[in-house]
Amino acid sequence: MGLAILQSRAQLGTNAPPVTIEVFLSGGLPSFSIVGMPETAVRESKDRVRGAIITSGFTWPQERITVSLAPADMPKSGGRFDLAIALGILAAGGQIKADRLRDTEVYGELALNGDIRGVPGVLPAALGAADAGRSILISMANKVEASLAEVEARVATTMLEVTAHLSGKRLLNPLEQKMPDVGTREEPDLAEVKGQGYAKRALEVAAAGGHNILFIGPPGTGKSMLARRLPGILPVMTEAEALQTAAIDSVLGLALDLERWRKRPFRSPHHTASAPAIVGGGSSPRPGEISRAHNGVLFLDELPEFNRNVLEVLREPLETGSITISRAMRQAEFPADVQLVCAMNPCPCGYLGDTAGDCACSADRVTRYRGKISGPLLDRIDLQIQVGRPPKEALRTGSESAESSSSVAERVLQARTIQKSRQGVCNARLEGKAIDRFCALTNEGLILLEAAMDKFSLSARAYQRVLRVARTIADLASEESILPLHVAEALSLRELDRRY
Repeated sequence: MGLAILQSRAQLGTNAPPVTIEVFLSGGLPSFSIVGMPETAVRESKDRVRGAIITSGFTWPQERITVSLAPADMPKSGGRFDLAIALGILAAGGQIKADRLRDTEVYGELALNGDIRGVPGVLPAALGAADAGRSILISMANKVEASLAEVEARVATTMLEVTAHLSGKRLLNPLEQKMPDVGTREEPDLAEVKGQGYAKRALEVAAAGGHNILFIGPPGTGKSMLARRLPGILPVMTEAEALQTAAIDSVLGLALDLERWRKRPFRSPHHTASAPAIVGGGSSPRPGEISRAHNGVLFLDELPEFNRNVLEVLREPLETGSITISRAMRQAEFPADVQLVCAMNPCPCGYLGDTAGDCACSADRVTRYRGKISGPLLDRIDLQIQVGRPPKEALRTGSESAESSSSVAERVLQARTIQKSRQGVCNARLEGKAIDRFCALTNEGLILLEAAMDKFSLSARAYQRVLRVARTIADLASEESILPLHVAEALSLRELDRRY
């Protein structure tokens, strides 16, 4: 008889709840059972573990083996417990000593030849282990993720390396912890967009306040070019934000791109994407595009071509900054704090109001086309900008004469710094009493905004969003008070309220 206890972590959304692995060898007919709500991949680990132990030169116990994964009421999935189970069996049978694993969490999938494979979700697990004051033992494949967390980590490629470390014959050195520098990959430059001064100004306002923005215009006017240049004028992420974003890729099992470290993510799903692809889902909930864009930009091109149900599920995460996915057996919450950028044509053919094109769409077709976007969703888009064709003179001008992304980024950073010191969040995230406190208007500004509400039938949500945008415009001008000209510009940046 023998008992061994090891520590690991499960994966539940971007959280990594602790799991205690208890291995008990007892008399009776040889058998191997795993309890504690194991899913298919965990139940199949018995065959991987048996093969790895035998091919690594150890003896498979001819006893009754019981593996308990606690807590018993939490589902366990994946092959992340293979290595811990194998080490527990060897320790319970007296073939190795596991004293060195007393304060160590173990993650790794085993190959039949004893190699240790990487598993998804190591970064959240490493952060959880650091908070618990434990070290971790992982596969070499997860080395980059572990190096980002302030935790003592040891890496191995085979189970024999681990057993040699436990016996003291060949110790595994702790992994060097180093937070990467800001990525070196260049972002597209705003100077490459010729003309479009009005749209560029709107993009700057959106970046400065974290506002959602919609570009409306004929094909070929630069809507997508403008959207793709938004990350280049946004401030780089803090280390905490970068870790949150990296944790999403870790959960999905994707390699981390250190060349874009601390650069804002930019996700552009195709309009045929389903609702689970956008917001996440599945029987074992996985993050969607809105979570992969966390702390960055989610770009929806050809907005009316998306299924209306897909667009409607975006409404809640755009307000709360997170998405909760509930299933019969589990519930997972993923971060989804994104800046939404959309682009659309003014009509189905795209040439309504375009002097260079001939629109053949009837009024009924145009109404149906725009009706695919609900009013509540439009209310959540602070800036709605008409993008026309640039003049020919602008097309002949070189990009050297246009303002670069770096120049705009300096003003954006200055405005964001003002917001952070004043209220702790960007203006787009102001709520309730904070709006009354930080977005107070003068009498002239209030009269102007109330007149606009009556004329354009603005909703209460639109009213608040105009206030937030006006606050951002004032911050860009380094003004403490919101002046009537700031309110007027904020109203001019809501094109759909005035035209459609």
